[in-house]
Amino acid sequence: MQSIFWTGRVLSRAIRNGLSSLNSAAELNVSNKKHPYLVSVVCGFPKDIANGRTHKGQFGDDAWFSSQFSNADVIGVADGVGGWRAYGIDPGEFSSYLMRTCERLVRMGHFKLSEPGDLLAKSYYELLEHKKPILGSSTACVMILDRNESIMRAANIGDSGYMVVRAGRIVHRSHEQQHYFNTPYQLSLPPPGHDRNVLSDRPESAETSEFRVECGDVILVATDGVFDNVPEPVLLAEMKRAHAAAGAGAAGDETEAQRLQAVANSIAWMARNLSFDGCYMSPFAKSARQNGIDAIGGKPDDITVLLAIVAL
Repeated sequence: MQSIFWTGRVLSRAIRNGLSSLNSAAELNVSNKKHPYLVSVVCGFPKDIANGRTHKGQFGDDAWFSSQFSNADVIGVADGVGGWRAYGIDPGEFSSYLMRTCERLVRMGHFKLSEPGDLLAKSYYELLEHKKPILGSSTACVMILDRNESIMRAANIGDSGYMVVRAGRIVHRSHEQQHYFNTPYQLSLPPPGHDRNVLSDRPESAETSEFRVECGDVILVATDGVFDNVPEPVLLAEMKRAHAAAGAGAAGDETEAQRLQAVANSIAWMARNLSFDGCYMSPFAKSARQNGIDAIGGKPDDITVLLAIVAL
């Protein structure tokens, strides 16, 4: 699997400088190309750019990973529940540990190709057994590409999620899991004595799916900061552009990844700008109105865009 990582700060500086400095932040990992594999790129922003975390694996309270082992490419995102900050708990620590553990388990081969939900569960239960309690909650989405079988398997809990576009159409998409409006399913570890007051879903509650992939499929894995602010038709248009841009070069070459990166940058930057537009009828505002809440504008949030294309 090829992967490139850009931080929000690097991107914001690059955009101000006419995208002239993008190459300096590239990190390429090339894998065996005998079977279908993923070329993946990442871009994101913390909600608070001035003070939020922006480094590999995290954008604010969001976390992500991309890894590989033998005949599998694995990608995932998680979104720490920000409400814990009011109780003196760092929301990003839970989501980051969850994704870092998934990445380590993949690199060690301690996962099942056919069960992304099991990978998520192993990471979560390891977190629960940590000597120093890692308190908080998080949504999560993990996807595993079985290269030998050309099958993608996904597990999603909460309102992070994925979209798959093929030949200009959305062919697969995850569904939000909500207890009620703006309260997604989430993996949790509450402080002692607060178990009954905190929503805590089991990893087995994750929505799972599997489907065959084809060369040229474009896959978006993102946190709700993207889906709450960017309408589906706009995401579809950007992903169609990713397919066209990637197809302009040789499969898996560095130029293809850079073209894909430009689209990921565009989606993340768009989500960021729309999230702070107070006059915009965002997907989040539309959902709020459907639930009897008079709302308008975007939803300021951390943004994580993990964009991939299936190559041969």
